[in-house]
This record gives sequence, C-alpha cells and structure tokens, in this order.
Amino acid sequence: MKNDISRGMVGLLAGASGLIVASLYYAQTLVGPISAATGLSPEAAGLIVTLTQAGYALGLLFVVPLGDLLENRKLIFGALLFAAAALAAAASSHTAIQFLAASLAIGLGSVAAQVLVPFAAHLSQEATRGRTVGKVVSGLLLGIMLARPAASLIADHASWRTVFGIASVLVGVLAFVLRAKLPERVPATPLSYGRLIGSLWHLLRDTPVLRRRAAYHAGLFGAFSMFWTIAPLVLQGERFHLSQTGIAVFALVGMAGAIASPIAGKLADQGYTLPATAAALLLGMLGFALPLWMPESRAIAIGMLAIASIVLDMGVAANLVLGQRALFALGAEVRSRLNGIYFALFFAGGALGSATGAWMLANYGWRAALLTGIAFPAAGLLYWMTEALAARAPQAIPAPRPGTY
Repeated sequence: MKNDISRGMVGLLAGASGLIVASLYYAQTLVGPISAATGLSPEAAGLIVTLTQAGYALGLLFVVPLGDLLENRKLIFGALLFAAAALAAAASSHTAIQFLAASLAIGLGSVAAQVLVPFAAHLSQEATRGRTVGKVVSGLLLGIMLARPAASLIADHASWRTVFGIASVLVGVLAFVLRAKLPERVPATPLSYGRLIGSLWHLLRDTPVLRRRAAYHAGLFGAFSMFWTIAPLVLQGERFHLSQTGIAVFALVGMAGAIASPIAGKLADQGYTLPATAAALLLGMLGFALPLWMPESRAIAIGMLAIASIVLDMGVAANLVLGQRALFALGAEVRSRLNGIYFALFFAGGALGSATGAWMLANYGWRAALLTGIAFPAAGLLYWMTEALAARAPQAIPAPRPGTY
C-alpha cells in the first residue's frame, strides 16, 4: 500500500494550481487600459478575455489528455515554460494582434493546472482522495478569485504591463520548482496520441457520471461567470460608484467561498456526494436570489452583494470538488482525459453565462440578469432530481467502464 500524499506536497500543488490558473483572469479587469495601449477597438475588446478562454479550451482538449500518455512532470514543466513566455509576450505587446496572440498562448499553457489536479489524486490514497483534491481545488479557486483584485491593484500603482511581467517571472520560477519537487509519474496507457484524442468522444458517450457532473457544473460555473461579469459593472455604475480598487476589495471578500472545497471533499469521501451536490446547486441559486431584495442603503446593499458572492462561490467550489472526486474514482488511466473533458464542458457554460449576463443587464436590467443567473443552477438542480430518483429505484444507473479506453 502506497504512502499518502504529504501536507507539504498538497500545499505545493494547491499553491501552484492557483498561481497558474490566475493567468487566465488578470486581463478581465484590465480590458480598458490594454485596449487603449494596443489600439484594440471597443467592439473587439472582448477578444482579450475570449481568446484566453479559447486557448484554455483547446489545451483542455488537446494538451491535458497527454497526462495519460506522457511523463507528467515533464509535461507540466514544458507547459509552464510556454505559459511564462506567453505572459512575457503579453507584457511587451504593442499591437492588438501581438496581445491577442499572447492571450491565446496564455490560455494554452495554463492548462498545466489541470494536469496537477489529477496528479494530486494519483498521489493520494483512496480514503483521502476527496480531501486532497478539495485542498488543491481550494488553491485553484483562490487563484481565480485573487487574480482580478491583484491585477487591479498592481495596475493602479504601476501598469498593466507590470502585472503580466510579474506573472511571467512567477510562472517561470514555478516551472523549475515543480520539476525539482514533483515525483516522476509515467502513465501506463498504451495508446498513440491520435487514439488518445479519439477516445475523448467515447469517454463522453460511455461515462454517464462525466456527463452529469459536467452538466451540474456548467450550470454553476455559468452563474459564477455571469455574476463576476455583471457585479463589477453594477458596482462601478451610478448607484455605487466604486473605484477599481474598491472593486478589487469586493472581489477579495468572495475568496471566503473557497472554504467549501475541503468540506465538500470530506463529504464525498464519506459517501454524501448526491446530497452535497443538491446543496451546492441551491447555494448557487441563493447567491443570485439574495440581491433581488437590495436595500436602499448603499452600504447594506454592497454588504448584501458581498454575502451573495461568498454564497455563490461556496456552491461553485464545493461542486467542482464533488465532480472531480467522482471522476477520479473511475480509474487512474483516464483521469487526465476525464478532467480535460469536464473542464472544457463547464467552461462552455461559463462562456455562455458571462455573455448572457452582460446582454441581459444591458437590455433588461439588473433584476432580469439576476433571474437569469438563478436559472443556470436551477436547470442543474432539475437534472439532479433525475439522479436522485434513479438512486432510489431498485436498479441504479450502471457504472461506467473507463478502463477500456
């Protein structure tokens, strides 16, 4: 029986995941100054975020599966060096084409984080795998939540180029740290790269738990992306007049929601994945329902929004861990591919949420956007009810057989 993963290694993987994934989010609060500096038109400014997400999606589908084929430490090292170079290119960009190309590359290299999470599962014993994944995902979520306020604060006191320059150095250093600290892991998959990529469709088709967990989290991540698209717009609007630094402080408050990750992992280890999933989806709905009753007081209204952000982030953090814990139980030989498909699918939900939220806010107002936000996790909850009913039936949903791919 192998030894369980050490606390130090869990901390390293959690911190590394957070630092890597933060690279996807620095630009979200810096679209204005980046557009002005690179000559990007206001109509095309959204490409700054979109191309980063597109690069990440491509990496999830075509790079992360390599974790089931190549030695993982070398794969992580190469991806991080690529990401560091892309961040440096972004910092030195002077035209829109240069920055957009760098954005695509940043997303592509940042998928190293999604090789690290299955790596943590591989190093863990079965009895503690959920808690380990929960702690690593906590670090990943903290990176997402810290990226926006950190970028805003640094840009306020220096420039947006400094943000990407610092990130490039940190990711480059991290690449060498992980190469030195991570143990070697050589997968046993006998497939060629072409067959490996071709197996993605078969895994999606023949793994019901993957489809379910991706659908649940697409609803929650869609709501998450919607909230963090519309909330800053409202906070800097005519009612609240928050500065960029004020919005950064507001975003920091939402970090408290990451505490749900290890709790969810522990519940999953104890066999409570089904009810914990319902709780996560309900938290997502509550995060949008609370601001529907916004008080007249400006201070109390901001506080209500802050509480809503924590509640929503708790639901997202918990459900992400529950999903990954369920997928990583299916077999070590397919973990990287399952994780890549999972993230690619719910990132599609996130893209839909952010686009829908901005459109609803602009055309129908704040309350309409909030009601739309409730609908995303509500759809997931309706789908969850079919699983709950099946679990009570004499014959449950048949278990998947991922080992054949």
